[in-house]
Order: sequence, then C-alpha cells, then structure tokens
Amino acid sequence: MTWSHWQVPPFFTSVFFVLGVFTFYWVSYNWIASWARTRRLKLSEETINAWYGIIYMVVFVFSIQTLVVGKSISWEFMNFQLIAIIFCAYFLKIHMPYYLLAPIMLVYMVFNGSMGYWQSWGHAVTLLTFFIVLNQVRRKFYNHRYALLLYMAVGIPFGGMLWLWMKWKFDFSWLTFWQEWLYLGIFELLLYVYVSMLSHDTELKLRLAKFASHDALTQTRNFAAYTETIEYLFGESHTSNRPLSMMMFDIDHFKHFNDTYGHAIGDEVLRQVAGTVQTVLAENDPRLELYRTGGEEFNVLFPGYDLASTQRVVNQVFMAVNHMNIHSAKTVIHVSISVGVSEIGGKDQSPLDFYNRVDHNLYHSKRNGRMQITAE
Repeated sequence: MTWSHWQVPPFFTSVFFVLGVFTFYWVSYNWIASWARTRRLKLSEETINAWYGIIYMVVFVFSIQTLVVGKSISWEFMNFQLIAIIFCAYFLKIHMPYYLLAPIMLVYMVFNGSMGYWQSWGHAVTLLTFFIVLNQVRRKFYNHRYALLLYMAVGIPFGGMLWLWMKWKFDFSWLTFWQEWLYLGIFELLLYVYVSMLSHDTELKLRLAKFASHDALTQTRNFAAYTETIEYLFGESHTSNRPLSMMMFDIDHFKHFNDTYGHAIGDEVLRQVAGTVQTVLAENDPRLELYRTGGEEFNVLFPGYDLASTQRVVNQVFMAVNHMNIHSAKTVIHVSISVGVSEIGGKDQSPLDFYNRVDHNLYHSKRNGRMQITAE
C-alpha cells in the first residue's frame, strides 16, 4: 500500500517532520556532549547546546529552502523555518551578540533571491525584532508561572505579522494566510510542550548524575567520581608524560569529635572543612576539585602539577583548615589536618599504586604527631 492510500493531511505529516527534526537535534547534541566529556574538553554543555543549535538550525533552514528557492511557492516552508528560529531564540541559551544576526539574514536573502523586494526587507526586520524580543522574554520569564502564556503572547502576533509580509509579497489567498498562521501557532505550542518534556527529563538525569558523583553531606565529589577521574588522569599522564600530583588529608581526632559532641557536630566539621578547602582551591585554580574518599578523608588531584607546583596550594589549604574554629553549644572546636602529598612516578603501575604512596605519606604525618605535611 502506498502513502497515497492513507490520505494523511499535510498538517499531520508536518507535525511529525518538525518533531523528527528536533528529536534528531537532541540525539546528536547528546552524542556531541558525551564525546566532549569523554575527551575532557573545556566546553560547557550550555556552550555546546547554543552553538551546535545555531549551526544545526541554520543548516536546516537553508537546506529546506533549496527545495523551493526562486519559485512562486518559496513561502511554503516558512513555518518550519520560523519554528527553527523560535527554537534558537527561546529554548537555546544563546550568548551571541545580536548584531551577528543581521549578516545571517542578509546571506539568507541573497540565497533566496529576495533582496529586491520591499516586503522581504519588512519581513527581515520583523524577524530580527521577533528573535530579540523572544530571547529577552526567555531570559526574564523562562521560569515564570505564566511563561507559556508570555511565550505564546509574543509568538502569535509576530507570526501573524510575518505571514502578512508574505501575503503582500506572494498575494496568496486570505484562507491560506489564516491557515498558515493557525498552523504556526499550533507548532509553537507543540514545540513548547515537547522541549519542556525533554528539558524535564534532562534536568532529572543531571540531578541523578550529581547524586551519583557527589557526596550529599559535603557537596564534594565522591569516591566514585574520584575513581573515574584518577583512572583517566593516570592514563593521560603515562601516555603524554604530563605531571600529576595528589594531596590526601584527613581530620585529626575526628572520632573524638563524634564521640564527645555527637555526630551532628561531626557532620558540621566535615561540611566546614570541605567548604574551606573548596574555597582555597577555587581561588587558586578552578580546575582543582575536592573528593571525599572516606569518612574524614579527602583527596585533591593536581593534573599538570609536579610536586613543587602543589606546594603553594597545599600550604594554603593546610593553614586555612588549621586556623578554623567551629563553635558548638558546648565549646569551640579547633580543627587540624594531617596531609600526604606525592607526584606520580615510574614505579606507579596503576592508580592504586599512586594512591597507596600518597596514603603512606598521610599516615607518616599522623604517626609523627599529626598536623603536618609529608611530601615526597
């Protein structure tokens, strides 16, 4: 049986076509983001999403227009193109300057052979204004209670104006005008619902991923995250001879704090120590991350640092924590830490070998009076 037997109205096939285009976008974007994470590229997912989204939609708009360019029906795919522009303006976190939009629009007009039509210039100005207004609405009201109503309140009038320019240029019937405007409104609503569902699913995955890789108490990275990172950095160090160092510390007499003041105070000690260390790391090098690898044990990985290079950061962490005073209802708790530091060496055949050497340095500090640094 051929498609002609189904008698499917063009509107329904258009809906599935539009959803298919955006589904392929999300699938391909997720693949690119995963590829970037695997290779530890310094690209945020927001940056990838914005720039890949722009490139994807520009290619889509130009590609689909090649089917009708120069013909009297070159307006037929305008709703698809408007939906692509709405997607970029409202649903992608674009940080590109607005003045870059005008050259893209001019290139499109040249490509479409519409530079000589005053209606096309009116359409272009309206379209640029639509993009800017919709982008501003997203920035200010995206999480607003009535975000959908505000989104539609912008999309529907601008859609009517844009189709009116096409009506004046191509002189098609008013029935076609009203029909296309209605279809655009329906597409806008479907796009909002569809992207909202995908965004909710993405946010849920991000929360689950954070739960799996972060310690709930201290908000540091956990042992699973440490294991994944050290395996990657260890392999990179062996293949590229890039230096790698590690700092390991734990809180002196932590069991005494729990036994004397209770676990609530012990938890507060862990939180404040972790927060202090993270502040020091962020001020020195935002790439450095703190991992909670045991009860009161923490690790810091230093990719690209030899042992001498870590000294300044390690000393700052050591001094910051050892000058902490944590106030409880009963007393003031003075906190100190013991530290072990080492650089990866030729004898380290696995991440565990490296870990054990740093751990040995830590226990050397603890056995020799605590509140000191052993680095070798």
